[in-house]
Amino acid sequence: MSDTHAQTVRYVRDSMIQPSEPPNAQTGAVKWMRENLFSDWVNGLMTVIAIYIIYSVLAAIAPWFYHSVWNAGSLNECREVIAINSPNAMHGGGCFAVISDRWLQLLFGFYRADLHWRPILAFVLLFVALGPILFPNRFPRPLMWLAAAYPFLVVWLLWGGSFWVPILAALGFVIGGIVGYFGNKVGGLGVAVAAAVVSAVVWWVYLMPVVNDGLHATVAEARLETIAEQTEADLIAIPEAQEAIETRMAELNARVAELDAQLEEIVAVEETDAVKAEFNAIMDELETVRAELRILSRDAYYYSQKSTDAKTIASNLEMLPEWKAAAAEGDEIAQRNLSDAYGRLGLVGLEPVTSREFGGFMLAIIIGVAGIGLSLPLGVLLALGRQSDLLVVKVACIVFIEVIRGVPLIVWLFTASLLLNYFLPPGTNFDLVLRVVIMVTLFSAAYIAEVVRGGLAALPKGQYEAADALGLDYWKSMRLIVLPQALKISIPGIVNTFIGLFKDTTLVGIIGLLDPINLSNSIRASSDWNGVYWELFIFIGLVFFVCCFSMGRYSLWLEKQLQRGHR
Repeated sequence: MSDTHAQTVRYVRDSMIQPSEPPNAQTGAVKWMRENLFSDWVNGLMTVIAIYIIYSVLAAIAPWFYHSVWNAGSLNECREVIAINSPNAMHGGGCFAVISDRWLQLLFGFYRADLHWRPILAFVLLFVALGPILFPNRFPRPLMWLAAAYPFLVVWLLWGGSFWVPILAALGFVIGGIVGYFGNKVGGLGVAVAAAVVSAVVWWVYLMPVVNDGLHATVAEARLETIAEQTEADLIAIPEAQEAIETRMAELNARVAELDAQLEEIVAVEETDAVKAEFNAIMDELETVRAELRILSRDAYYYSQKSTDAKTIASNLEMLPEWKAAAAEGDEIAQRNLSDAYGRLGLVGLEPVTSREFGGFMLAIIIGVAGIGLSLPLGVLLALGRQSDLLVVKVACIVFIEVIRGVPLIVWLFTASLLLNYFLPPGTNFDLVLRVVIMVTLFSAAYIAEVVRGGLAALPKGQYEAADALGLDYWKSMRLIVLPQALKISIPGIVNTFIGLFKDTTLVGIIGLLDPINLSNSIRASSDWNGVYWELFIFIGLVFFVCCFSMGRYSLWLEKQLQRGHR
């Protein structure tokens, strides 16, 4: 027994053998390539063909990017820089100097340079306001108040005006909520909704303009003497500043002409290291001079606007007594002139900016974000209305959806530009960008409604029966049980619609708004950049790709967060 035990112990190992390294073919990049690129002969052949195509494309475009020019004032200067610094470049190089020269215009359109802080601040606040909505678990709940106030704040920042205008606009929702609360006690939910909508519309269309004009008139009358003194001083100081700017710009333009002539002489000389150094020194000086010219051009435009405003205010002050007398007798034209004058003289807030100065990616983001934010809740309501048991509501939603989807977006944009004012109360004049936002929102909402309806149809009937079994009414069952699941199913389709909406903002160029594509055409029409194509379109396409790709990645992240199969 003991012998057997001793013999057994002799063959018992007292330490483990260290594991061996896996073969090279079963680990790392080699394994990944064998499984994904060369799993069989067909896959391997397709991989080789794909690599050859990618190599051919990169071999053609990489030198063009490598020899690109980022510092020049025109297309001709770009070609001169390439000819001096990269004489062996077979296909030349890209002239991305147009981006360096016009990138502010591509971003902000013709929004005044001294007011660029306003759209930048609005863009920063957009991310802060979207934080608690898109990532509710990572942002503090109090930021939801900023998200609620952001639509009113951003309109004031971008368009300007007196500080009380967004407060009065928000007050319409407060009035609608109060009226709806009492209407619910008197006549139920239907009466509450109708009363809330009617009261809010009455406030915005009829009462708010009266209050706004009254506040402007009160402030204007209180500071007429101060405005008159300031205007008189401006009419003296502005021409002096304009004359100094024009003198300095003439000197700089003369220097630019001299430097351009020197460049032409250098290009004609045989290429040497000394010639290259002299050429680059001239280009550096040209960039410095042009940077100062750009600043002076912005200052000249600013003083031109200030001069126009000062002359208008002076004219208003002169005509004010006459307009008051005529308005007291009931003259409608005098009343409108008096209202406009008080709005200008009683301004307390930010300088007004017209929609015609909007453009570039700022305009695309304004229309895209507004359309996305407004079309989602409207689309959900339309989807629920299409499945309603009330025949009137169901037919109205079906007609709206089918009519909107059956007409191209370009037609609706023309409608917003030319016809929408005819359907509004007399005297109402909606801003063009606002009209475009309304039409884009309605167009997108029709598509969102069908996407959400698909999510509702995909939901098992048992979910509706479970809500009924719990004793929930219609709105509670939709809010707590049905819609959360239907919207989760509909996320890919909703985000796809949003991406299409954001890209369709380039169609507003049809009605004269300066979208990025329309701005690129304006830039290429100038004598300096006539002939530049790919560089502008590459930049515009890259910005759109980053925005759309970000929306797509957020969609995937949100779907992953809402998965419940592993819990």
